[in-house]
Amino acid sequence: MRIDIITCLPRLLDSPFSDSILKRAQEKGLVEVVIHDLRTYSMDKHRRIDDYAFGGGAGMVMMIEPIVRCFDALKLERSYDEIIYMSPDGEQFSQNMANELSLKGNLMILCGHYKGIDERVRENYITKEISIGDYVLSGGELAAAVVSDAVIRLLPGVLSDETSALTDSFQDGLVAPPVYTRPAEFNGLKVPDILLSGHEKKIEEWRFEQSVKRTEEKRPHLNKEK
Repeated sequence: MRIDIITCLPRLLDSPFSDSILKRAQEKGLVEVVIHDLRTYSMDKHRRIDDYAFGGGAGMVMMIEPIVRCFDALKLERSYDEIIYMSPDGEQFSQNMANELSLKGNLMILCGHYKGIDERVRENYITKEISIGDYVLSGGELAAAVVSDAVIRLLPGVLSDETSALTDSFQDGLVAPPVYTRPAEFNGLKVPDILLSGHEKKIEEWRFEQSVKRTEEKRPHLNKEK
């Protein structure tokens, strides 16, 4: 998989892809993440990529020309399964969406800024708009990193335990059950006996029951969405 991320603040994305699982995934050649500075596609001598909105109003708008120039340059090199715009009013990101995107080959992600992007880009070039929640960030970079992380960890070979991603919260419409590790007792706090029993079938039944209970307590809306 290849993910191209277009931003006017590329340094914001240095850290998320330079450590841990995402770093190892790139080193293994399982994914290629390329960050593009939108300002390099500006025709303005000051490398401006924003301007005032027609009709007035507060805030600046990302211009259509540098964005499309960047899109066109990238599309000359490869085809893209999705051209994604990170936007507060996009479709709510979910585990199911991450699963679907992980099956794609090439993704392009545009990070918004200021008051957003020229609407003509959204209407004519964007194939998918994604929001990571009903709130506003300073820009789309952190949101793009969130989406990329959720997608990349699903790629075969990225996680050391192939079943790990399949047992994550939300994969089956439930949140994950509680987990414990050594020591079995600490300051009088004990691990549930069932987890120490060695009885695999009963342990799985207990974990499922705990997932159902925890979902009802913490995320009851998940049951309504089934």
